[in-house]
Amino acid sequence: MFCPFVAGYFLSFFFRNVNAVISKDLAGEFGLTPADLGFLTSMYLLAFAAIQLPLGLLLDRYGPRRVVAALMCFAAAGALIFGFSQNLATLSLGRALIGLGVSAGLMGAIKAFSLWFPLSRLATLNGWYLAVGGLGSLCATAPAELVVEWLGWRGLFFILSGLSLLVSVLVFFAVPEKTLPGAGQTVRAQIAGFRRVFASITFWRIALPAMMGQGIYISLMGLWLGPWLSDVAGEDRHGVARVLLFAAIGYIGGSLFFGMVSDRLAQFGVSRMTVFKAGLCVALAMLALIATGHHTALGIVLPLYAFSGISAALAYALLTPLYPPEMTGRLSTAVNLLMFTVSFVLQWGIGVVLRLYPVVDGRYSPTGYAVAFTTLAALQLAAVAWLLPMRQK
Repeated sequence: MFCPFVAGYFLSFFFRNVNAVISKDLAGEFGLTPADLGFLTSMYLLAFAAIQLPLGLLLDRYGPRRVVAALMCFAAAGALIFGFSQNLATLSLGRALIGLGVSAGLMGAIKAFSLWFPLSRLATLNGWYLAVGGLGSLCATAPAELVVEWLGWRGLFFILSGLSLLVSVLVFFAVPEKTLPGAGQTVRAQIAGFRRVFASITFWRIALPAMMGQGIYISLMGLWLGPWLSDVAGEDRHGVARVLLFAAIGYIGGSLFFGMVSDRLAQFGVSRMTVFKAGLCVALAMLALIATGHHTALGIVLPLYAFSGISAALAYALLTPLYPPEMTGRLSTAVNLLMFTVSFVLQWGIGVVLRLYPVVDGRYSPTGYAVAFTTLAALQLAAVAWLLPMRQK
């Protein structure tokens, strides 16, 4: 069960972050402005966010096997369209279909884990799952660059289309079925579950810092850290890919650390809430360094940012025990809706801010980056400040 789902999640991360490596290729070939590039890349996030609430209903009603297998076919079609694209409109359509197709990558697995494993192991399972997904982010850096140099960015997406279809087949035929809690609920009753989630202050105090922390990380790692490394830190293409590779390694390490360590520390009286807060604070400090234009020791700062930022995923383990098992799909997709909506707005918004400043020799303004990234840090600070007084119940 674990391996088929995680194969799709690997591709989800690869798709999400690969534009950071090919952004200059796309901008040059299609004459894209920063706002165009931000909009194009964030179409993945917009489609991902738009499907989340219906996805929660589908997962709770039909189970993860059928839902994930069906959606991965959309990812295959999207990658194919992206590879054949000749203009911004078809690029955006392909990118949106990819986002739709991989939208159940994590949520489907969380639903399956809640059915098959005890909740006391959920953070560890999620940690291992996120770590393997992080390998997709890692492969979207220097390894992706090698494929692009060999086959071009179009050839890369044709390969990704075939792999997406293969994952769909693997999930459908390999994943076991299990009776779903709450089977037979009406659609109206299921929708009422969303009202219960969104009406809870506890939900918002945990979900808000998670959605800001991961939303900002996704918007940066998925696109804008690549150009920032080139325009502000002065890295060449190989240097950009190398630093992003280090950050991806940090993400994988953080996934394992915060998953397993939080479960282990809970046995010794250290709450997951404490670990959650600590990780978010470290990530905020690293983001503040990046926002100030700090570009020395990037081999430490960016991996530490990625390492600590994944602590936001502990929100799923903190929230799941607060709701009945039949609501797991709706709960996790509610968090994802917020997270990817924020990611879409921020990824596009950064491009809009950069467009306000002059572009010199194809490089975006360091001042524009500073304004955009400082705004992100301030938003994350406000969300973390609301969380800090809270105690785990």
